[in-house]
Amino acid sequence: MSRPVVAQADTEETFDRLVDEGTQRLGRSWTGLTATALLGGIDVGAGVLGLLLVEHQTGSVVLGGLVFSIGFIALTLARSELFTEDFLVPVTAVVARKANALALLRLWSVTIVGNLVGGWAITGITMAALPDLRPLAVESGTYYIGLGFGGRAFALAVLGGFVITLMTHMQHSTESDGVRLVPAVVMGFLLGAGKLNHAIVASLLTFSALHAGAPFGYADWLQLFAFSALGNIVGGLGLVTLLRLLQVPHKVKAERAQNAPPATIPGVVGNQPGRN
Repeated sequence: MSRPVVAQADTEETFDRLVDEGTQRLGRSWTGLTATALLGGIDVGAGVLGLLLVEHQTGSVVLGGLVFSIGFIALTLARSELFTEDFLVPVTAVVARKANALALLRLWSVTIVGNLVGGWAITGITMAALPDLRPLAVESGTYYIGLGFGGRAFALAVLGGFVITLMTHMQHSTESDGVRLVPAVVMGFLLGAGKLNHAIVASLLTFSALHAGAPFGYADWLQLFAFSALGNIVGGLGLVTLLRLLQVPHKVKAERAQNAPPATIPGVVGNQPGRN
């Protein structure tokens, strides 16, 4: 089999994995979805703890960024859910007509709230347990607030969405957990060391600063979150999801043709099993 044919077959297998897992994610119960979202925020909080601890001890942004990838290793192995991971997998299932847009909005909204609540709680515990990290936490959170709403801030947000959605695609190109750890480490490093404007990560660092007595408030954080989330969506959907779907137009067309139109309530079409 020639290389182009092999590559096409691999791309089609990845598409099938994305559709299958996306259908499962969108079919989760409210309880399962909420717990998974809370754990996603807590898992990323472990990465924030590592980043602050190592950067405090060494003064190295690079080493801090490397250790930050612990959070994405946890996400990968523990199967928890991060908002920006949902720009590829469930979207692909919706495009394939295995679920509807209302189910996607349900997933996004619960995941956002769960990530933020879990992240707020774990960063509060971290600041209470390790008060020596508070000055660095305030500095880190102030950096994201200080980005403002200009072109640079938006570009950093686009990169944040692009990096995590690319990580998701790479992880679904294989069935090996060991191989999946590679993009988790690499993309986690890029996100942490590059200080990309990722809605959840920036929020957790901002929460850390707020717990430590930051010179800004929650209204400032909310503006940061909304702006960075918009950029993340542009980067994740525009630079990864759309182009990856265009790689396999025949698969998309076939899936859409064989599946019934989406239902009008949250959930999946047909008798697809949910995952608790």
